[in-house]
Amino acid sequence: MKQFTVRKRRTNSPGPSAGNLGIITRFRKEEDGVMVGFAVVLVIMMVMIGGLGADIMLAEMKRTRLQHTLDRAVLAAADMDQERAPDAVVEDYFDKSGVEYDSVSTSSEITLNHRKVSASATVPTVLRNSQVGARFKRAWNGDGEASGSSAGEGSADQLTDATSSTQDIGEITVSATGTAIESIGNIEISMVLDVSGSMNSNNRLTNLKIAAQEFIDTMDDNTEDGTLSVSIVPYATQVSIPDEVMAELNTTGENAYSNCVNFTSSDFNNTEISPTATYQRTMHFDPWYRYDNRDATPTPVNSLPVCEFDSGREAIVLESDRTTLKNYISALTARGNTSIDVGMKWGTALVDPSFEPIAANLIEGSHISSGFADRPYEYGTNESLKVVVLMTDGQNTSQYYIRDDYRSGESNVWYNEQEDFYSVYVGQDVNDQDYDGITSEPLFYWPSTYEWKNWAYGEGVYDKTETSWECRSYYWNGSCRRYRQVTTTVTVNEPGSAEVITYPDLWAYTTSSWIAEYLYRPFMGSNAAYNDWHYGVRSSFKTSQKDARTREVCQAAKDAGIIVFTIGFEAPSNGQAVLKDCASSDSHYFDVNGLEIRNAFATIATSIRQLRLTQ
Repeated sequence: MKQFTVRKRRTNSPGPSAGNLGIITRFRKEEDGVMVGFAVVLVIMMVMIGGLGADIMLAEMKRTRLQHTLDRAVLAAADMDQERAPDAVVEDYFDKSGVEYDSVSTSSEITLNHRKVSASATVPTVLRNSQVGARFKRAWNGDGEASGSSAGEGSADQLTDATSSTQDIGEITVSATGTAIESIGNIEISMVLDVSGSMNSNNRLTNLKIAAQEFIDTMDDNTEDGTLSVSIVPYATQVSIPDEVMAELNTTGENAYSNCVNFTSSDFNNTEISPTATYQRTMHFDPWYRYDNRDATPTPVNSLPVCEFDSGREAIVLESDRTTLKNYISALTARGNTSIDVGMKWGTALVDPSFEPIAANLIEGSHISSGFADRPYEYGTNESLKVVVLMTDGQNTSQYYIRDDYRSGESNVWYNEQEDFYSVYVGQDVNDQDYDGITSEPLFYWPSTYEWKNWAYGEGVYDKTETSWECRSYYWNGSCRRYRQVTTTVTVNEPGSAEVITYPDLWAYTTSSWIAEYLYRPFMGSNAAYNDWHYGVRSSFKTSQKDARTREVCQAAKDAGIIVFTIGFEAPSNGQAVLKDCASSDSHYFDVNGLEIRNAFATIATSIRQLRLTQ
């Protein structure tokens, strides 16, 4: 905008002349410079607002530094490992931080499993710029007109003078407050531990035991009686649970030994284990080795069954006794494949409220402590914290199961226990395999003698021709002088008794590989025997499917409010990826080697204390 200054013309005549009137008329109509006064007013207002903003920014900067220092101080003071008095810790933080402050006050509440520290701090802030406009006011008359001989010249000079200094017009007090709490309330923990065969390598199982036992000690040392419950879920190909827990579930399938469940894909969409839902019980069988334990004193297959029946491999449910938990960890053994998904499913189920009716019955049967009534608690109640610690050294591998057609009912195999003799029913003897001229009879194969018969060994009654010699005449001394051959027919009952074997009983004592090799291969050939009776009777869940299931149940756990820590213990990249996705956050995942696993469990124990700012 163009500016110009109006200057008075000197004249000897006091009255207006015609020329002067023309000048006045032109001056009245001239518009140049009419905005100068308004512009100066705007400048004054801008400087006033700018000054006020500078004061506010200065005060906020002081408050922010004060608050950050206070937050760090109360967090340090509220740490349950802190040995110094809370007020000493807070004051020391301020003294060493270099932050300007006037006063600090501290209060605290400290119990065995609770430490709360509150503090407040103040600092004065001098106001210097917020009324700088007063300087401009003195440069102008009260009515806003310019003083001096020229409004334009006067305003410019005094503007420079007004902005050349500031004025202290008072002070305000900036304050900060904060509260931090570290507390251990009612804690429910599931330790989901990998005990697959690879844990025997590189002292992993030994290192795990040390770390897990130290974790138990730390948690027990820092909690009051009755506030901590721990479940330990060792997993390999499957997860075995105690008899008393299995009895509470509604399962399908006959089984006298294995306490495992074949979960469906939909079961991994939630964290529940329901006493009213129907689950498929895992058959007791060994898909890897070749042996037969069916003899006069039978024992079930025990080299590497999918579902273990060793009590030392069964999950321990809602326990708080330090010695019991540590002894259990010390006795863990490693073998089998890896099913992270199944381990995580049981780990979440044992802290999920749906397990409470089962726990109530276990209390009634004196299987768990009566102090755990109402556990697992409903989410968000009783100041409870639900935690799953999931650890693996590997990745998901195949999980085998028996196909539905071979889970119940009678098999084709008969067994004579007294004679330890198998017979295999093949069907009708349409081709007269036994060469008796009859084709409308059952056909059995006897593997021990490589014979075809129309009955199972031990069920036969038949005539048998026997040849003997008898003396027809004797010498004077009584010795036989002449013999003759005598042929007789006798009825023979085969020793023992053949009984048909049910499928659950068949797999429980004899592996499918042995059955294929020794009962069917002799008359079927190797390929057909193994395709039908080893590979054909079982199926499996593959790695990719199990990875997806793991991610689903982990997400369900996090959505429900369960805190998930994961530990990759010298794990391969695929296993690490699954664990990272499973953890509650990146900071809840640990990638460790060797005895570093002790640090991981120690850090988790510290995190469970819930050190947090509440104000």
